[in-house]
Amino acid sequence: MAPRAFWTGHLRLSLVNIPVRLYPATTSERRIELHQIHEPTGKRIRYQKVAPGVGPVENEEITKGYEFEKGKYVLLDQMEVDELKLESKQTIELVRFVDEDAIDPRYFETPYYLMPDGDLADEGYVILHKALKDTGKVAIGQLILRGHGNIVAIRPYGKGLLLEVLRHANEIRPADALFKEIAEVKVDKEALDLAKELVKRKSGKFEPEQFKDEYAEAVWELIHAKIENRAPEIITAEPGGAKVINIMDALKKSVQQGKGTTASKTAKRGTATKKTAKTPKRKSA
Repeated sequence: MAPRAFWTGHLRLSLVNIPVRLYPATTSERRIELHQIHEPTGKRIRYQKVAPGVGPVENEEITKGYEFEKGKYVLLDQMEVDELKLESKQTIELVRFVDEDAIDPRYFETPYYLMPDGDLADEGYVILHKALKDTGKVAIGQLILRGHGNIVAIRPYGKGLLLEVLRHANEIRPADALFKEIAEVKVDKEALDLAKELVKRKSGKFEPEQFKDEYAEAVWELIHAKIENRAPEIITAEPGGAKVINIMDALKKSVQQGKGTTASKTAKRGTATKKTAKTPKRKSA
């Protein structure tokens, strides 16, 4: 079943309007949600919305407000907010194009898939996709989403477009104050060469599917073991295995370990080749 678009509107570049739909590019299905439980009874803890001096209140009695003085609020009804005539509410206005590597990675927040909405949108959508791909540029625009004004970056992704919501400048904490605490260290050339060798050996493509969330898997195993009334089958690492006494010794051992692994794999491949050559019938079978 195809996912449902949670936002529809227009992508506008100068006088060109392209109807588009927005879909989440991420999922929270793998998240383990642990609830708070009252241990003596096994009942789930529930939270009530309470007003001081009034007690529990119903959702329909709740509105939003801004505190302009201590304990004083100006109330804003959701209908009043919805009636604000902002053209940008349903339009992504493309205002600038920047190089792909021009955006600081700290600004990226949430990715979405941006799709053409209807046959009339296809031509403009494909032209914009190809223009961005050929020029190596990323489109920067503005979008009101879930009651917030957002900066967005749009880039080609496969056959389609990927929209990424960006953080605003005032949401980013400067690093200078923290990085000042990093000590000035005279780097040993041999240690640096060994580190570079390790980096070179472990270089390759980013393949996120190769990484497992071992913690989440262990929690799932613990949950299933409790449901099935058995002991959990969890393999834990030996404590103290990550101690590093001397950086040079650790680098040398790491590089040497890598050589051994490579040699071992080569030897195994060679043995496998020899066995295959002696028993071709078994291989074909």
